[in-house]
Amino acid sequence: MKILFKYFKNYRVRAILAPLFKMLEASFELLVPLVMAAIIDKGIKNGDKPYIMKMGLLMIVLGVVGFGCSVMAQYFSARTAMAVGKELRYDLFAHIENLSFSEIDEIGSSTLITRMTSDVNQIQTGVNMFLRLFLRSPFIVFGAVFMALLVDRKAGFIVLCILPILCVIVFSIMFYSIPLYKKVQDRTDTVLMKTRENLSGARVIRAFSQEGAEMEEFERATNILTEGQLFVGRISAFLNPLTYAVINLGIAAVIWKGAKQVDLGLLAQGGVYALVNYLSQILIELIKLANLIIIETKAIACLKRVEAVFETKSSQKYRGEDTNEKESADAFADLRSFDVRQALGNPKLVFEHAGLTYKHGAEPALVDVNLTVFPGETVGIIGGTGSGKSTLVNLIPRFYDCTEGRVLLDGMDVKEYGKEELRKKIGIVPQKAVLFSGTIAENLRLGNAEATDEELYHALERAQAMELIREKQGGLSHRLNIGAKNLSGGQRQRMTIARALAKNPEVLILDDSASALDFATEAKLKAAIRELADKMTVFIVSQRITSIMHADKIVVLDDGAVCGIGSHSHLLKNCAVYQEIYDSQIQEDEESWVANS
Repeated sequence: MKILFKYFKNYRVRAILAPLFKMLEASFELLVPLVMAAIIDKGIKNGDKPYIMKMGLLMIVLGVVGFGCSVMAQYFSARTAMAVGKELRYDLFAHIENLSFSEIDEIGSSTLITRMTSDVNQIQTGVNMFLRLFLRSPFIVFGAVFMALLVDRKAGFIVLCILPILCVIVFSIMFYSIPLYKKVQDRTDTVLMKTRENLSGARVIRAFSQEGAEMEEFERATNILTEGQLFVGRISAFLNPLTYAVINLGIAAVIWKGAKQVDLGLLAQGGVYALVNYLSQILIELIKLANLIIIETKAIACLKRVEAVFETKSSQKYRGEDTNEKESADAFADLRSFDVRQALGNPKLVFEHAGLTYKHGAEPALVDVNLTVFPGETVGIIGGTGSGKSTLVNLIPRFYDCTEGRVLLDGMDVKEYGKEELRKKIGIVPQKAVLFSGTIAENLRLGNAEATDEELYHALERAQAMELIREKQGGLSHRLNIGAKNLSGGQRQRMTIARALAKNPEVLILDDSASALDFATEAKLKAAIRELADKMTVFIVSQRITSIMHADKIVVLDDGAVCGIGSHSHLLKNCAVYQEIYDSQIQEDEESWVANS
């Protein structure tokens, strides 16, 4: 709960005014039965029309003022809740952006989406209802009991006796349903996960005719969610009939007792009316309070889920911006750079016994990788599916940290760099071409916000994407829709390559980023990248030998371990795994690649 209180700091006045206006509204509401009782006892009984008109006008005034207070209370509570929700959602998004891939993988993207949308919305609703009703409902309940005792002690005592019975019913149902609502929220995560998987993998599902199986799986998940919601709903459904039964019995008792008091001349008829009204107010407010507590229970459960994300800290620490710390790190960098460069001859990247085991992974994904890469070299990385190719290059920008050994960039451990400093040196083209809604220029400038149009055109030309710009109306200003679905797979890949090149990185990582390109386009792309050898070191991850055969150095991975490093000809003679990959691929691919290069 502490995490929520800090968001009220900027909205203290609104947060105080909302319940204050609600209390004023409740005060006016408690006065209405007394005014009506006076009309009955003095106006109607005596046929005093002026008195009836006067008191009727007073009731209208009380209603209008109460309505105005209610509107103001809802305005301030809604504004506060929306503002708190906005800041909470922003901070949660910023926190998730700073988590490492390990934490995101562990929590799950579908769960994070639920917590940032559905859970925050539930928290907003909880804040809104809390400010509106948390003080108002108890005030009216106890106020109605107090007013009933003022009207007539004996009849009011019946109201006082009914109150604890109602409280037992309301809170018993509430406490039994609280844990069930948490389970329902967890099941919502499962439904969202299945929805996300089906939407993102729609093409694969259709390609393998698995629509029926996926529909059954989704139906199973939604049925479990529905059953949970119905079960807790049935329990909550007992609230209204039980409370109404108790209240109606109470009303009958009040009328019976009140009638005796009226016969004895100890209570006026208007007093009986007032007592019945106060009982009705108690009933309504207790039901509101019960619903409020259920809403707050959901909100607290959601808040705990959000807090769990905030409490999840990134396992990666970057060098801070403190001057002394920076100077210390720079001194360490200079020393490390001197040692490594003296020993290895000025390398760009060094993997020293690098290994990685994913969190909760049974087996290591990488084992004892030793690799030295010099400036301007092109390094090809090849291996079977699941051999650790992407995992290896993900260690360079610290998407994941080595669990064993280390990775050195320019002679310094990548863990010693500041985040911006490290990422500025590296350009990445991931396996899946990810583009965002917006113009082509906006997508290309993600890595280099200061890039000029000329630099963007230059990057597009090297990425063999200039034809795309000529085809699209508006050129760089052409808008891409969500996920750039208005581009083909090959066009998206070339755009992501151009985005990385526009950054002018020192290290360029192409993670199987040419899989959708034809041989001719891929050959032109590789030729354009080779021209940049004096400016950048290039890593090419691929499953096609034709994509990496002309690299200066080829790393062959098998089940997370390096089983060969060398040139194409060297590996053909000395690496059985490489020979097997070569033999399994159509040699015409190589001939076609060579013919077009």
